[in-house]
Amino acid sequence: MKNIDWSTLGFGYSKTDFNVRCYYRDGKWSAPEISDSEMLSIHMASTCLHYGQEAFEGMKAFRGKDGKIRLFRCEENAKRMQASAEYVMMQAPSVELFTEAVVKAIKANEEYVPPYESGASLYIRPLLIGVGPQMGVAPSKEYMFVVFVAPVGPYFKEGFRTTKVMLERKYDRAAPNGTGHIKVGGNYASGMRSGVIAHDKGYSTAIFLDSKEKKYIDECGPANFFGIKDNSYITPASHTILPSITNASLMVLAEDMGLKVERRRIPVEELETFEEAGACGTAAVISPIGQIDDLENNKSICFGNPGVVGAWCTKLYHRLRAIQYGDEADKFGWITVVE
Repeated sequence: MKNIDWSTLGFGYSKTDFNVRCYYRDGKWSAPEISDSEMLSIHMASTCLHYGQEAFEGMKAFRGKDGKIRLFRCEENAKRMQASAEYVMMQAPSVELFTEAVVKAIKANEEYVPPYESGASLYIRPLLIGVGPQMGVAPSKEYMFVVFVAPVGPYFKEGFRTTKVMLERKYDRAAPNGTGHIKVGGNYASGMRSGVIAHDKGYSTAIFLDSKEKKYIDECGPANFFGIKDNSYITPASHTILPSITNASLMVLAEDMGLKVERRRIPVEELETFEEAGACGTAAVISPIGQIDDLENNKSICFGNPGVVGAWCTKLYHRLRAIQYGDEADKFGWITVVE
């Protein structure tokens, strides 16, 4: 294992030894290749640079108490990349090629997988880009698939705690029939302004409303929103929301733990009725929300004691992490042990 002070790791990029690359040319994908360069050499007319032909994934590998490295729900990430690629007219790697490249990247950088007791993990970033030169607006004929990794610390440096978020009423993240449901860079670019404004005002992120009617809860920054009330786990249903693999997993766990699960539209007015709320995604698993401020209407919505993480957020967070680290048996078939 690398001589790294795992306790000081933040959630950011750091150099590792290798990455893995595959190329789509002449109608077929090449076998995964190992590279030690952090740089990509691509044509200046590549479609990823001009026409947004780009998709990516975010996932993690964990070292358990038994020393084994576990990969969480890799197949679901592969399928989501395929859905993203199909929508923006790209050639995606098969589930098998995606998995092979991810496992190869983990094995090549095994010494960077943090020890169990650190609470850190290995973040994995699969990236798909159009690299064929194209002057007119048309799909590329060539693609590059890259998998790189970086060790990251726990998302909550000061412990698992609540955050404050603001309600975004001015800007939209995605169009009603656009690309909100897939994982492409343009969605994150369109949400960046709201994120910066939120941070400048002292909030962790901004909650978007649906762009058509401005009546319903959409994404919570770069994550999915959920609320808990009346023994139910409720999360928004919308074409403009990215189907989070973490959220899908939490819905399964919530049901398994006795909660009713509802995936439906959530009117803004319903926020006041929730006992707990949170944002969920790969980075934090769950980021509990203690307070939502509607600045335009000078109104604050608090969930329970806004400074204390709710009981269900706590239970769901610890249970999912226990499965990821191998502390709890994986009865759902979510874990791949990297041999």
